[in-house]
Amino acid sequence: GHVMRCLTLADELRQRGAAVTFICREHPGNLCELIEERGYLVRRLVHPPAEYFHREDNLSYAPSLAVPWQQDAEETAAILPNGCVDWLIVDHYALDRRWEEHLRTHVSKIVVIDDLSDRPHDCDLLLDQNLYIDMVGRYNGLVPESCQKLLGPRYALLRPEFVQARNQLRQRDGQVQRILVFFGGVDPSNETGKALHALIALNLQGVAVDVVVGGGNPHKNEVKTICETNGFCYHCQVSSMAELLASADLAIGGGGTTTWERCALGLPSLVMVVADNQRELVQYGAQAGFCFSLGEAADLSAEEVSIAVRFALRSPETLRHLAEQCLVTVDARGCSRVATLLFPPRIMIRRAVPEDCDSIYDWRNAEETRSYIFNATPIPLEMHRQWYHNSLNNPSRLLLIGEHEGKPVGVLRYDLDGAYALVSVYLVPGTQGQGIGTELIRNGSAWLHRHYPSVDTVKAEIFRENFASLRAFEAAGYREHHLVFHDCLKD
Repeated sequence: GHVMRCLTLADELRQRGAAVTFICREHPGNLCELIEERGYLVRRLVHPPAEYFHREDNLSYAPSLAVPWQQDAEETAAILPNGCVDWLIVDHYALDRRWEEHLRTHVSKIVVIDDLSDRPHDCDLLLDQNLYIDMVGRYNGLVPESCQKLLGPRYALLRPEFVQARNQLRQRDGQVQRILVFFGGVDPSNETGKALHALIALNLQGVAVDVVVGGGNPHKNEVKTICETNGFCYHCQVSSMAELLASADLAIGGGGTTTWERCALGLPSLVMVVADNQRELVQYGAQAGFCFSLGEAADLSAEEVSIAVRFALRSPETLRHLAEQCLVTVDARGCSRVATLLFPPRIMIRRAVPEDCDSIYDWRNAEETRSYIFNATPIPLEMHRQWYHNSLNNPSRLLLIGEHEGKPVGVLRYDLDGAYALVSVYLVPGTQGQGIGTELIRNGSAWLHRHYPSVDTVKAEIFRENFASLRAFEAAGYREHHLVFHDCLKD
């Protein structure tokens, strides 16, 4: 789970132009080769010999770290090029403030990904994508006051395939024709097998079952045999998880990171606690209404799982409610939000000049632009040229161009009225979906503040259906003020 969410963030950062390197210790069952197959450089730390763990003076060290934290920090520091690392992203339950302080002088900033809140950290940004009752105060006293905290599933690190699948998502009606079973990449206690025996006991007719296991699952051969014997679809180490989740009507699984994948696609689920760090999330998820909690996996029998599945099959209205709450909880765009904070597009703002006239005409008249502006009618070129000439000579109007690496990416227009300004924004066609909108708006506001300090209020008018613009303005610091309904009735 740690590796996969880091890979998801790495992919997003790489797409934005960042150079990403992984540092991993060669634990048994490590995923270094998988990371390398995804095109990343992996700097490997050697796993100590077996006799190391029998030494009495090492009994206090976390087995997941394999060596004393000082040694791990020194080996990591030896890999890092001094002064050349913008962000060191740490995703490890056995590391804390001592390790992070040791690496401070080797990097510019540190990100910690955590969900335990059980140890102090020295970091500039902390990410906890889970949901708890006391999210706001969860890390009080554990991180510096200056640390920026990204808390909750709004920042869940989901792959782009989940955004695409969500955009094409069907309406769920609460009827169950397909069940998905997935308990993470390893599943050491074989909860997958327990769930399958529960389904076999129900003798379901007309219900397909997809079973997903990770390549590191020690019980995968046994699971495969059960699937082949009972007509279930067996999947090992899949790359199409979003497709499987979108196709399912009910899921059975654990309370790990897959929770947010299920929520993003509105999939009702029966969830077991299979690790200590899942307990609070599963309990709160049941209270919030986006999953059924079956309790501790160790205390559950296959018969009890069967009873829960039977109840779900007979409760379509409840499943519809769960699906709705899932979609409200997670929008699948968390990875983009995090990447924008770590590696924002470097957008420069300049005034528009006469030579920009025809380019702005093409951008404004593009279909993807007109879909989300109030006057969606194409404008004749000569009319645009006259408007453009008047705008450049109007002291109450500002036309600005945002550029990234010397190429235009968006247009900002500010209509000024004393201390007040109305802004309208659109991106150059082809630049959507890259996190540019938020940075364009934010940098435009900063430019306006520098050059027109008397303006203290900026207003934007946006279609309610234009979710991308709503998110971009919200991320740039804007807040919804009021909602206007337009009368669309014709005589």
